[in-house]
Amino acid sequence: MSDDLTSLKGIGPAIAEKLTKLDIHKQKDLLFLMPIRYEDRTSTVPIGAVSHDQQVLIQGNVLLTNIVYRGRRTLLSQISDDTGIITLRFFSFSKQQATNLSRNTLVRCFGRVRKTSTGVEIIHPEYQIINPDNMPPLSPTLTPVYPTTKGLSQNRLRSTIKLALDSQLHLVEDLLPKDITSLFGLMSLKEALQAIHSPAKEEQEKSFTPAKLRLVIEELIANQLALKRIKKTTQKNKAIALKNTDEKKSLIKQLPFILTDSQKRVVNEIEEDLKLPRPMMRLLQGDVGSGKTGVAALAIAITAGSGAQSAFMAPTELLAEQHYNNLRAWFDPLGIKTVLLKSKLPTKEKKHILDSIESGMSSIIIGTHALFQGAVNYNNLALAIVDEQHRFGVDQRLSLMKKSNMGAVPHQLIMTATPIPRTLAMTAYGDLDSSVINELPKGRGTIDTVVISDERRQDVVLKVINEIKKKRQVYWVCPLIEESEELNFEAVETTYKNLKTKLKKSSIGLVHGKLDTLKKTKAMLDFKNGKQDVLVATTVIEVGVDVPNASIMVIENSERLGLSQLHQLRGRVGRGEHKSICILIYKKPLSSMAKMRLNSIRESNDGFYISEKDLELRGPGELLGTKQKGIIGLKIADIARDAYLLPKINKRCADFEEKYPKHTEKLIKRWVGNQIEYRKV
Repeated sequence: MSDDLTSLKGIGPAIAEKLTKLDIHKQKDLLFLMPIRYEDRTSTVPIGAVSHDQQVLIQGNVLLTNIVYRGRRTLLSQISDDTGIITLRFFSFSKQQATNLSRNTLVRCFGRVRKTSTGVEIIHPEYQIINPDNMPPLSPTLTPVYPTTKGLSQNRLRSTIKLALDSQLHLVEDLLPKDITSLFGLMSLKEALQAIHSPAKEEQEKSFTPAKLRLVIEELIANQLALKRIKKTTQKNKAIALKNTDEKKSLIKQLPFILTDSQKRVVNEIEEDLKLPRPMMRLLQGDVGSGKTGVAALAIAITAGSGAQSAFMAPTELLAEQHYNNLRAWFDPLGIKTVLLKSKLPTKEKKHILDSIESGMSSIIIGTHALFQGAVNYNNLALAIVDEQHRFGVDQRLSLMKKSNMGAVPHQLIMTATPIPRTLAMTAYGDLDSSVINELPKGRGTIDTVVISDERRQDVVLKVINEIKKKRQVYWVCPLIEESEELNFEAVETTYKNLKTKLKKSSIGLVHGKLDTLKKTKAMLDFKNGKQDVLVATTVIEVGVDVPNASIMVIENSERLGLSQLHQLRGRVGRGEHKSICILIYKKPLSSMAKMRLNSIRESNDGFYISEKDLELRGPGELLGTKQKGIIGLKIADIARDAYLLPKINKRCADFEEKYPKHTEKLIKRWVGNQIEYRKV
C-alpha cells in the first residue's frame, strides 16, 4: 500500500504541499501530528445553560439571519432551542452561508460563548446543517485540535488523519525494545496512537494518560538520540589543537581581578578540550556577574598563543562594544590585536577590518551575528565564543562549523547568562559538554530584594532621592505590560515624565524599543559614564552594560515577569562594592502564581535555584526564549512536566544506538524529522 500523501482521498498536490509545512511528507507522518488540546463535542448543551467563555456544542433552529453594516459587514444568525436564543456572528462569510442559514434550518454549532449586554453569542462557530430525518450521531470521543498552517482547516486535518490511521496504523513499527516498555509500563504504540487521536471523554480530566506517557517516552528517547548523534558527528570533525598557554599565564598576571576557584576549574576544563584535535562543544553556565567573560578571555589567550583567531559574538552591539573595550584593555599590553566589527561602519574602515581578519593580523574579532555571515573571511578561526543570551540554538551552533578555511572546524564555547536546570540542559543542550561557574567574585556588593505595592510608590521615590545624594545611580524599569509595543511605550514615557517631576534636581535618561540604535546606545553610555542619575527603561537593559555605580533597580509590574527575567534585571546592580537593592513594585490583587514568583525572588539570589523555580512555575519558554530556533521541537513531551523522566531515559540511551542501530535511525526520523540535519554537519 502506498504511503504517498496524494493517495489519500481528498489530498491533491496543493494540500500535500501545505502538509509539508507541518513536516508531514508521508501518510505515516500524519499519525505523529500530535493534538495540542481536545474539545468535548460528545454532548450538546441547552442554549439556556451556556456560560461565558465556555466552549460548547449547541443545536437549534434558525430564527432569522441578517447581513448588517454597523462599522463592518457582519452576518448575524439567531439560533433557538426550547431553553433560549444565541447569536452566531460571522465577520467573514459567503453569500452561500447566508442562504444556507435560512429560517427553520436545524444547525449544530461549536464555539466559545461570549455574554454581552445584548445577549449571548458565538463568533465564527463551526457549524453543520442537520437533516432532522437523518440526524448524524455525536462524536463518542473527544475531538482533537492540531497545530495547523494557513489553508488547512481543522476539519480537513481531522478527516485526513482518520484516513491515515485507517490505512497506516497496522503498518506502524513499534521501535521501543521490551526492556524499556517494561521499565515504564508502556502500552503498545498502535494502542497509544489510536487513543491519542480519539481519547475517551473520561480522559479529559487526566493530565497524563497511558497513551501520552508512551508517546512522551518515545519522543524524549528520540530527542536524546538525535543530540547524541550530533555530538558524536561533531567530534569526528578535525579542529586545531591549541596547546600554547604562555599568553594565558601572561593574561592572568595582568587581569584586574583574581580568579575564583570556580573560574580556575572551568578554565582547566576548557583548556583540556582545546588541546584535543577535535572541536570543543561546551556550554558555559554562570550566574549573573560570575565572571564568564574572564573565562572566555583565557580561552582566547590560549588560542592567540597558538597562532589562531577567536571570534566573540554578543547578542547586541552595545554589549559587543563593552566586550571589545574590556578585551582590548586586557590584550593590548600582550600585543594581541582586537577588532570590533559593527553593522554601521564607514566603508573604508569596514574594509580595513575585514582585510585584517582575512590576513590574520587581527587575532580577536568581536561583533554580533554578522561575524558568522558570508562577508567575513577568517584566516585561521579556531575558537568561536557565543554570548548567546539564551537565543542560540543547535542549527546556529552547527553553522559555525563552516567558517574555517583550514580543513578544521572552530572550537565552540557557548555562554549563557541564564543558569539552566540540569534536566533542561540535558534536553536543549544535549550536544554540548557543560561547565558551571558556581561562585561569585570577591568584592561584589550584596543585593537585597524588597517587594512593595504600587500604593507605596512615594516611599520608593524617597529611597531613590536618598541614594542619588550618595552619588549612586538608579535603574527604573517598565517591562512589557501587554504584547503591545504601543502600550509599553506609553508606560515607560509616563513613568519618565512622572520621575522628571518628582526628581527635579536629578538627570534622567530614557531607553525604549522605539529609539533607534544610536540614541539607545548613547542613552546607555551616558548612564554608564555617570552623566545620568536615573535610567528609565524597558527590559532592553536586561542585556546591558556594566555600571558598578548603579545601586538601585526598580522594576514596575514585577508580578508580570518570570523569575529568570527578574533575576537578570536584578543582576544589573550589585556590580560594584556598594550594597544594592532591587525594589519589585506590584499591583494588587496578586494571583497565587505571582505571589510564589515574588516570594522566590525575594528569598534567593542563587540563579540556579531561581531557574529551577522558573522551570517549575512557568515551563521552559522563559529560560530558552519562546521562539528559540534550533532547539529540537517537541511534539508531545514537555520539558518542565517530564523532566523527572530524563535521568532514566538518558541511562537507557547510553548504549541504545549500539544495541539498536536501525531503531535509532527510525526513531530520530519519526520524531525529529528534518528539524536538524545531524548527518550533514
